[in-house]
Amino acid sequence: MLTYLIRRLLLMIPTLLGITIVVFSVMVMSPGGIGGQLQADTMNMKPQERKAMMDYYNKRYGLDQPAPIQYLKWLNNVSPIGFEVKDDGSYGRFSLTKGMSLGQSFMYGRPVAEILGERIPITVLLNVLTIPLIYIFAIAIGIKAANDRGGRFDVSSNMIMLGLWSIPTMLAGVLLLGFFANVQHWHWFPTAGLGKRDAQDMVFMPHWGSLWDVIKLGLGVFLGTAFAIALARFNNQVVRLWVAAGIGMAAGAWMAYAHNGFLWINWIFLPLLGAVILVGLAYIASVPFRAASLGLVGMSLGLLIATQFVGQGYVRGFLLDRIWHLVLPIICMSYAGFAGLAKIIRTSLLENLSSDYARTARAKGLSEQDVLWVHVFRNSLLPLITIAAGLLPSLLSGSLIVENIFSINGMGQLAVEAVKGRDRELVLSITWISGFLTLIGYLIADFLYTLVDPRVTYD
Repeated sequence: MLTYLIRRLLLMIPTLLGITIVVFSVMVMSPGGIGGQLQADTMNMKPQERKAMMDYYNKRYGLDQPAPIQYLKWLNNVSPIGFEVKDDGSYGRFSLTKGMSLGQSFMYGRPVAEILGERIPITVLLNVLTIPLIYIFAIAIGIKAANDRGGRFDVSSNMIMLGLWSIPTMLAGVLLLGFFANVQHWHWFPTAGLGKRDAQDMVFMPHWGSLWDVIKLGLGVFLGTAFAIALARFNNQVVRLWVAAGIGMAAGAWMAYAHNGFLWINWIFLPLLGAVILVGLAYIASVPFRAASLGLVGMSLGLLIATQFVGQGYVRGFLLDRIWHLVLPIICMSYAGFAGLAKIIRTSLLENLSSDYARTARAKGLSEQDVLWVHVFRNSLLPLITIAAGLLPSLLSGSLIVENIFSINGMGQLAVEAVKGRDRELVLSITWISGFLTLIGYLIADFLYTLVDPRVTYD
């Protein structure tokens, strides 16, 4: 295993070189070449000013030198070993400890490392919150659907997951903004960014005018959750469905009342939609799933009702302001992911549940739960590990569509800006980091294969 790891690590070097050479060659062969945007920006200058500006760019970034020399200089800068670079741009002695430098950005005129240091935490925050949600929902739904093959939950969840997976992210983002962040409809969420400017001066945690307001909110959450869970565990299905329909219609009517402007279709469509959703959740055969779904709805409704009785003096605080801004982007980034992953988990579990070793385990007298969790689930993790190999680079690559729709200055938006501006240093740095993380992700996935499946060995 150690020999295999060393070999894979050594193979990363030519792979990264190949990736960066391809990207650099594409930039060179594109119309205008590297720094083409810089030349376009100087077209309105006087000839003397334009010449002085281009001389400055050529001296600082070496744009007047042959393309191979430019690439070798960049490679020397990002390599931890190589020739030391002096202040005037000339090269000194060869050093094994010269350190790494990602260079200066053409567009921003700042060190690339500083720019990445500002953008990376934003993208990491989005993905750290999104990825656990995707896997929790996908694993739970996939396991339940596989256990209930051909049943009510399996059929309904397959239809819902297929519908969610089919909705383009750009359409979902625009619809969420158009309805839930628009002043003409429900202005419940902000339209852009990750926080308001005045939130930087707020206290970190939310603050209420009195302790009684906090008690009201706590009671609202507790009573709403308790009632919803009690309803989910109620055995009489007819009564449970009628109560759920009534709550759904009331919630839909409240939503129609909160709409800016009277529309008669809202008073018909929204109560019916609320009733259908709540009845669907109350109709779930699995008690744990039913309790979790209705409990989440009850907690939300209880909190919303309690906020109507809170007095003056409420300060949202930095934490809630950040969460408030993250709700819509996280919904956009997660719904398609857990929908597709749930289908993959279901297929993998069904394949292993019908295999010979699962039938042998049942013949020995093991319960279906033991067969699932002790034998089948572990072997079904292989597709999840393969998909998870791409999670590490996605932490930095960002979601271009979501970041553009919600005006979030993350890595996805930065990569597009760098490509449009032909920013050599920025494009190559992003490519190098993303390629390195991709290779590390595949290496970790190969190692996890050996932990999950003993038959996999690299000796």
